[in-house]
Amino acid sequence: MSVHRDSQLDMFAKASPATAKAHGPSRRRPPQAAVRSDEDMARVLEESGNYRILRKLAPRPIAAVRRPEFSRLGVILDTETTGLNHRSEEIIEIGAVAFTFDEDGAVGDVVGVYGGLQQPSRPIPAEITRLTGITDAMVEGQVIDIRALSELIEPADLIIAHNAGFDRPFCEAFSKIFANKAWACSVSEIDWSARGFEGTKLGYLVGQAGYFHEGHRAVDDCHALLEILDQAQVDGERPFAELYRASQRSRIRIFAEHSPFEMKDHLKARGYRWSDGSDGRLKSWWIEIGEEDLPEELSYLRSEIYRWTEADPPILRLTAFDRFKL
Repeated sequence: MSVHRDSQLDMFAKASPATAKAHGPSRRRPPQAAVRSDEDMARVLEESGNYRILRKLAPRPIAAVRRPEFSRLGVILDTETTGLNHRSEEIIEIGAVAFTFDEDGAVGDVVGVYGGLQQPSRPIPAEITRLTGITDAMVEGQVIDIRALSELIEPADLIIAHNAGFDRPFCEAFSKIFANKAWACSVSEIDWSARGFEGTKLGYLVGQAGYFHEGHRAVDDCHALLEILDQAQVDGERPFAELYRASQRSRIRIFAEHSPFEMKDHLKARGYRWSDGSDGRLKSWWIEIGEEDLPEELSYLRSEIYRWTEADPPILRLTAFDRFKL
């Protein structure tokens, strides 16, 4: 019997390859596909024409040494607040990114970053938490470090905010370190439409530029804005160079004081805004224009609104040190 079993085992051991294949599947591994990098895969998808890829914005590192050719200092600043009125609401977060630039508006390096939370005097409204992600638990016991923030703000040649008309009043109410600083607004002082953008909200600018970021947190928004301001254009200057040039020009604010009540719709349609006098301005309709547009605007007011050639509406000349205060 033992001889018979050995003969059977020997028979299977000597089976031909064809016989073995018939008895079971091959164990040969299929060839592996070449491993592609994330960028390779993104490029394939983009080149297909059926996909648009958004890349995550990565903050620029802080430079160890300031390059002497970039002698100017700018600070991109963003605030998160408990509401819209700087007289009654409070800052709950400030973010700041300091960077160097030159006389032509070319951006150099990031040289400082600050981000801090602050507990307000009353609970954060639910809608603010939904918008920003900042909760009462996050700000409990937190205080913004004025000394650390001052190290960035005090030497700054220009403070940039994406809607400076909102951020500047809050910041000046918060601390005197923001007084007597030059401000620029990356919403109103850059012609985004001419650059091919269809909106001015930061999230939209970031998305249309091909990126995404963690929005509505102050430092993240500052880093994102810097990238958009320094984005290369197909032809023409970068957005920050346009912004810096605009910040150096004077602006004119004209108050259509004592204008006839029935002319209010005409003024509104032309871009005038109403001030009820509670914010320190004259109680009247007003508009802000470039200095070069002053003769045309005076002619419009005298011929279409007052209908009196000698009308002399109040005029206020503004620089970057005065603008966006209120």
